[in-house]
Amino acid sequence: MSESGGTPPGDRPSTGTPTGGRQSVARASTSATTGLGEGTVRAIGRTWVLGVYVALRNLKMYPVENAVVQRALEELTVLTGQLVDGDGECEFRLAGEFLFLNATRMKLDLDNYTSFSYILGRCRDAGVGLIRFTSKPTGRDWTILLAFLSNPQGRTATERFELLQKRLADNNVGVFEILPPMESADQPEDSLEAKERAKRTYAESVTTTKDVINSVRMGASPNVKKIKRVVQGIVDQILAEETSLIGLTTIRDYDDYTFTHCVNVCIFSVALGRRLGLTRLQLYDLGFAGLFHDIGKSRVPIDIIQKPESLTDEEWRIVAAHPWLGVLALFQLREQSEFPYRSMLVAYQHHMKRDLTGYPRSLRMAEITFYSKIVAVADGFDAATTRRAYMNEAMDPAEVLKEMRDNVRRGMDPVIVKAFVALLGIYPVGTFVVLDTFELGIVHGANPLPEMVSRPIVRLVSDALGNVQHPGDLADLAERDAEGNFHRTIIKTGDPERYGIRAGDYFL
Repeated sequence: MSESGGTPPGDRPSTGTPTGGRQSVARASTSATTGLGEGTVRAIGRTWVLGVYVALRNLKMYPVENAVVQRALEELTVLTGQLVDGDGECEFRLAGEFLFLNATRMKLDLDNYTSFSYILGRCRDAGVGLIRFTSKPTGRDWTILLAFLSNPQGRTATERFELLQKRLADNNVGVFEILPPMESADQPEDSLEAKERAKRTYAESVTTTKDVINSVRMGASPNVKKIKRVVQGIVDQILAEETSLIGLTTIRDYDDYTFTHCVNVCIFSVALGRRLGLTRLQLYDLGFAGLFHDIGKSRVPIDIIQKPESLTDEEWRIVAAHPWLGVLALFQLREQSEFPYRSMLVAYQHHMKRDLTGYPRSLRMAEITFYSKIVAVADGFDAATTRRAYMNEAMDPAEVLKEMRDNVRRGMDPVIVKAFVALLGIYPVGTFVVLDTFELGIVHGANPLPEMVSRPIVRLVSDALGNVQHPGDLADLAERDAEGNFHRTIIKTGDPERYGIRAGDYFL
């Protein structure tokens, strides 16, 4: 790994060093703001949540024909119409103890504590975690949905959720899309459900990121609310069960590198922030910063980004300008909604070292922010372990971690790097390993035992005779036999493609 010019692991070298100057890059214009602002959503949402609460309570106490019930349903229908007319959809989602309406978190205080708690309880009892609709429900639609939530049938939350879906289908109510809540962290990590949720989250994140970067490149205004939902989905998934989502970062799509890289950095940053003790709301901010850290590259010509040869001095100056170009792009996004200011600092600082060298060169010395240090570590790791147009072979993840930890000239915060190593283990998720049993494996996750950091959980992808297995069994390398000897030990790491194996396939 090169140590020159403040280039982080995996960053492309140039044929020379930038000597200054200014590169003219077209700035994207900002189109008119669309949709409701967060303040408006909160104002309508506060009344909307109260309306749902009142309708639920009235349906529980009175027959549906009662005037009080009908008035509550009419008011709820009107408020819902305002949200659909303004944002084109209405999405109500539960995440832990929080309620979100159209990606905006509803504030909890003493005045609305009762309604919040009641709605949370009814939805949990019915196994509902999300309600979404893009057209306006009628009073009848609301009656059928809320009547079930106020008096759910079935023994378990899963059974109640299935019965609710059947109730809606039997009554031809197709306006609502309902989904179960995110499962808690005590569910089996290797469950099919966890993998499917992770795949949906990852796919939606890459698609949305692609739309955002292409929109900025074309001078259009991206859908910020949709972006917020993506970040919230990543945070929720990491908090519930991080292994499946981190495993998908091994896909590292060559053709869509720019977009998958942004999503991977967001995932790594959120998972690392969780290990460092950040709150859920802080993780949302950090996830935003990670997802947008490279948005400045949307203003760099694609032929330079995808150039397979070394860059000229002039081309390198253009690429090296992407941090401050990212700040300009985020300032334009800020005009549309309440955009986290920390994201701009991260976009500007993520290629700076601890001593403020690297790039861009800062005219006014200031300490690098905590979020920037986290994203710099995530960015450096994912960049170095991904094959790109100008890098035919990705570096071994274990070697990259070792370099980040031991080479002080990288300028990364040693405490954060240490936490990152603890998160991924000495052998990060996706590392291809050869075992002393002649079996081949792919690291599935770090060992939960701190003293077994060098003995991860491995998915066996080939038996001792070389027969490829899919999906393969999980093996804990910390397991011993009756005499205290380890069943399996890693001999070396390697490139899975040389064995005809793609690591990402085992996380799909």
